Amino acid sequence: MKSLSLPQLRTPGVIARELGVPLPRVAYILATRSHIRPTAIAGRLRLYDRQAVAMVRHELNAIDARRNGPAGEVRS
Repeated sequence: MKSLSLPQLRTPGVIARELGVPLPRVAYILATRSHIRPTAIAGRLRLYDRQAVAMVRHELNAIDARRNGPAGEVRS
């Protein structure tokens, strides 16, 4: 008998905790990047899969790279 594996879905709060960033940063990415869509919706709660978490991580890294410049130094 095959066991059915359920996908591990995450709320924006769980994504923020996993990535170690404030929730408003994750919420901003989810609100402004139309290519990152919820996998499921439960009432008003949006749930995201591992691929969406990876895309959020990528977007956060891109923002930080633009903000800090190519050498990783903070610009004033």
